[in-house]
Amino acid sequence: MKKQKKGARADFLIGLFITVLIVYGAVLTKTIMVDGKAGDGSDNIASRYQVVVEASRGDILDRNGVTLVSNKQGNSIEFNAALFPTQSERESRNRIIAALIELCESKNEEWTDNLPIKYDESGRLVFEEGRETDIKSLKAANMLNLNSYATAENCLDALIDMYGLEDCDKATARKIASVQYEMWRTGYSVSNPYTFAQDVSNETVSIIKEKSEFYKGVEATVDTYRQLDDGTIAPHVIGITGVISSEEYDAKTQALQESIESGEYTEDEIETMELNAYSLTDYVGKFGIESAMESYLRGEKGIKTISIDNEGNVTSEFTKNPKQGDTVVLTIDSGLQRVAQNSLQKRILELTQEEGLEAAGAVVVLDVDTGEILASASYPSYDLNEYYDKYNDLLKADGSPLINRVTQSTYEPGSTMKLSTAIAGLEEGAITKDSKFLCTSVFQYYDVPFTCLDAHGNINVVTALEKSCNIFFYNVGNLLGIDIMNEYSTKLGLGQKTGVELSEASGILAGRAYRQSIGSTWQMGDTIQAAIGQSDNLFTILQLANYCATVANNGTRYKCHYVKYVMSPDHSSVVYEAEPEILEETGISQSTINIVKEGMLAVTTTGSCASAFSGIEEKVGAKTGTTQVVRIVNGEKVEGNNGLNISFAPFDNPEIVVAVIIENVDSGTATATVAADIYDYYFSTKNQISDFQSPNELLR
Repeated sequence: MKKQKKGARADFLIGLFITVLIVYGAVLTKTIMVDGKAGDGSDNIASRYQVVVEASRGDILDRNGVTLVSNKQGNSIEFNAALFPTQSERESRNRIIAALIELCESKNEEWTDNLPIKYDESGRLVFEEGRETDIKSLKAANMLNLNSYATAENCLDALIDMYGLEDCDKATARKIASVQYEMWRTGYSVSNPYTFAQDVSNETVSIIKEKSEFYKGVEATVDTYRQLDDGTIAPHVIGITGVISSEEYDAKTQALQESIESGEYTEDEIETMELNAYSLTDYVGKFGIESAMESYLRGEKGIKTISIDNEGNVTSEFTKNPKQGDTVVLTIDSGLQRVAQNSLQKRILELTQEEGLEAAGAVVVLDVDTGEILASASYPSYDLNEYYDKYNDLLKADGSPLINRVTQSTYEPGSTMKLSTAIAGLEEGAITKDSKFLCTSVFQYYDVPFTCLDAHGNINVVTALEKSCNIFFYNVGNLLGIDIMNEYSTKLGLGQKTGVELSEASGILAGRAYRQSIGSTWQMGDTIQAAIGQSDNLFTILQLANYCATVANNGTRYKCHYVKYVMSPDHSSVVYEAEPEILEETGISQSTINIVKEGMLAVTTTGSCASAFSGIEEKVGAKTGTTQVVRIVNGEKVEGNNGLNISFAPFDNPEIVVAVIIENVDSGTATATVAADIYDYYFSTKNQISDFQSPNELLR
């Protein structure tokens, strides 16, 4: 009996021992294989933290794959909060910052200086203009806690006290305070390094590395920066990036919060959205395609895990790789764009010399069957590479070079409006092709005389379009009335946005609705003036181009667009493709279209533009317009003319429309040479550029 008990006890102890061994082995295995803590040196890790890594922006290409905007690599100087002196070590911190500022300035390299306090030309401290939101934040309770009426001097004194800069001269103190304040404003922390300077030279990096014991926590990183192959090509279209403003940050943060609270996203999707939330150090598109296509170009942020061991050695690895932004392919053809820009500038400078008035203008080239914008030029222009360096000069320059005259400026259409009036008259039966009105150069409307530039005699609609006879269209407008005229103008897209991706003006369609909106009344005489493009009518040159394209393609109005498609970063797939989008099927009869086109052909064969288009291998249909404007020059009123020309070619099978506006010229006819240059290039290189690559062809 005792023997049996001893055996049972022994068996129990052996089983217990084996169980302990199994459990221990399992724990050890987990430690080694799963946790990775045994034998990998991780017990020597003093700290580990994660840093969000920015993604490179996507490239921007023209329609043929020519690179317009890409990225280059450069050096950034960052403060690593794990090693950089803390705020309690402010003397060391201030010494390092002061030395870095001095180093950068000695090398003519910029450092991040966003404090909204500057010295003016007389040496006084002032707030920077246009920085109201930033100034308010600086004075806020959670920062300086100053009254709203505190001066720039008051704010700097408070910053000097806050950051212990009493021993510095005031100019130096302002610079150091600028860095300290920006570190606070952008949420500087272990997981959010502060970027002191960007795109600095290798020489500057070498100096910092050589003095690494002094520059404690100052690190050089390799980042990507925007690179323009030619900053003069379509600057108004491409746009530029810049540091996110307080207003932009607040708007994007609010939009993100609303998306999260909508309940439309999974937890994983929300986690990704929060990772890619904008920070106050992010760069965003400020205008143009860089802004319009921000969501595609921006890319996705990554995560880098950084470990520091007990000896101070630093290691890092990506736990989530950043993803470069998508590639945006424009409808613009860079060769055609260059021709359009050069011809416009050349003609404007010629006309400026002739007329003695400062001239400006714009030209746009449109595909009649898709709404694709093949070229878009505004003059005066500028180089995007110099945008920030010369911004103040550009802002004040004559001719307002920062304005995109293609989409943002509106003009009286003048006689180009007569196409719409003719269409309305023909479609409504008010006139036929054979209807004639007598032009004696004066149209008496009750007791008010309205004039024409010539006495054209008895003419029909085709001749009236060729000669641009006001009297003929006064009569048509009088027969129709403004409401019927506007019905057709609206179908043709006048006085409304084209749908283009960039900021654009709506323009004004003259009529009762507009007059009521400004608290005024439509008068009887206004109708006949509106019939020839006067009165309140104001349209963008892009609207006029699309209007002409609608006539050229026999009545279909397309949405205009600058983006052709978007590709993944490696060009392996198409993320988005802009299919032609019809905004309006006008329903205008083919017979009416043919009559109007016949008049447009006469303009280029026997009319005012015959000479300009004589050398073009294809027949062109066109309509000119001239409007009188009054400008103030040296305090005096000076009268001038705006000249417009809208045209399409080939006449028998239209492919493109060219619309030109030049301010302060003699007439619309004077602008025709710009269109002629564009047609000459387009048709001479047609075999090279007309078979535009589809996404799949480009991908191959």
